Amino acid sequence: MHDNASAYGLWSMVLLNSAIFIFFAFTFFKPATRRDWRSFGAFSAFLVALFAEMYGFPLTIYLMSGWLQSRYPGIDWFSHDAGHLLETLFGFRANPHSGPFHLLSFAFIGIGFMVIGVGWKVLYQAQREGRLVTSGIYAYVRHPQYVGFILVMLGFLLQWPTLLTLAMFPVLTVMYVRLARSEERDALATFGAAYEQYMHRVPGFIPRLSDIFGGRQHG
Repeated sequence: MHDNASAYGLWSMVLLNSAIFIFFAFTFFKPATRRDWRSFGAFSAFLVALFAEMYGFPLTIYLMSGWLQSRYPGIDWFSHDAGHLLETLFGFRANPHSGPFHLLSFAFIGIGFMVIGVGWKVLYQAQREGRLVTSGIYAYVRHPQYVGFILVMLGFLLQWPTLLTLAMFPVLTVMYVRLARSEERDALATFGAAYEQYMHRVPGFIPRLSDIFGGRQHG
């Protein structure tokens, strides 16, 4: 366990990690429209709130300290390792960084960024050519970039859950769904029946297992 002096109050780490992950997300997403910047801005706010508690001030631990100390005595809840709440609460205390929730979080974060990047590459080319994109990852879900953002946020929640980010997650998820619906209205106005057929053929956010494992390709 880390001592209290080094566990928190590291605001330079908050700024550094926020900047790195926001820049990393920017390179994958490349926001261009007002709608893009809105979704990217909300995601960035989630990251800042996350790292502020991870390295700055542990608000969640502070508010829950009485309950945590009574249920789990002997743990230094203001150490960094204890901040990995899921690992600690489920008894994976030797090294939370190699615990199952932490490893699963890396999988969600990695897949999420990959989905965002792959989705943008296909979409950018289609936008340049003025055509409807239905190939690549868009053959499996209509809104891969929003799916990617949700996966990344879910991954961070598994790694370091806080009251603020837990409250933000459903709000941002609903916001992404609403943004997706707005994009669909624009696409229907632009592509008409072609997009309507695409909507009936491809799910919005959750791909069909038969499409993934069956190897079926959509045109």
